[in-house]
Amino acid sequence: MNETPQPTDAANCSIRVTDLSLWYGSFQALKRVSLRVRQSAITALIGPSGCGKTTLLRCFNRMNERYSNVRTDGRVEIMDRNIYDPDVSLIELRKAVGMVFQRPNPMPLSVYDNIAFGLRIHSPDLGARTEAEAVEKALQEVFLAKSIGDPRRTRATSLQLEQQQKLCIARLLPLKPEVLLMDEPCSTLDAEGTEAVEELLDNLRARYTIVIVTHNMAQARRVSDESVFMLSGEMIEHDATATLFVKPQDRRTEEYIEGRYG
Repeated sequence: MNETPQPTDAANCSIRVTDLSLWYGSFQALKRVSLRVRQSAITALIGPSGCGKTTLLRCFNRMNERYSNVRTDGRVEIMDRNIYDPDVSLIELRKAVGMVFQRPNPMPLSVYDNIAFGLRIHSPDLGARTEAEAVEKALQEVFLAKSIGDPRRTRATSLQLEQQQKLCIARLLPLKPEVLLMDEPCSTLDAEGTEAVEELLDNLRARYTIVIVTHNMAQARRVSDESVFMLSGEMIEHDATATLFVKPQDRRTEEYIEGRYG
């Protein structure tokens, strides 16, 4: 593999990945991936199904460790700390690195209780007024404050899919995460819902480091500042999205973007 240019300098870097490899049993899903993810920006992971992009995303909060046959080698530094160090708390890591999944997964509680749930676990002594202010702020940040009525009376599972996905993002915000991971967050939404979530991502990009997995090339071009093309567990190319989509350096990137495979 050729040396890949890195568009993100170390001083402006939120995530540093160095020689990261991962195996599911005997199958190697990631092959010595090295990557820098820019702070306060959106980075899209693109590539055909099975290329390793979701596996890489789940390395950033060690979600892959739910599987007993996973083995990882290499370093992932988030906010200057190797998250694979033995003394790293998974609870604190997943507080700092929140994740949104393909299908919205709100709890069968009120909208208010969904957002307050994490706060009550991590800050049990938080007063009722401070909690209410945090919930209101989160709803405002995801553009839900005016559209759902009384959050204490509105059941989260009664919301439209697009609103549910926004709520799942809102649940993370009171914990003050550094990084937001999004695994195909619009895959279950219609065009109108996708547009609403993309507008939200644009609003959040300056305050959070966001890494998004998407199969939708048009979406990657619309929402991301940088893109990473992966193939067969390797990082093939990483560049500013405008550059990568117009003048890719690797033939395989060009072929994928042009739809010749994947």
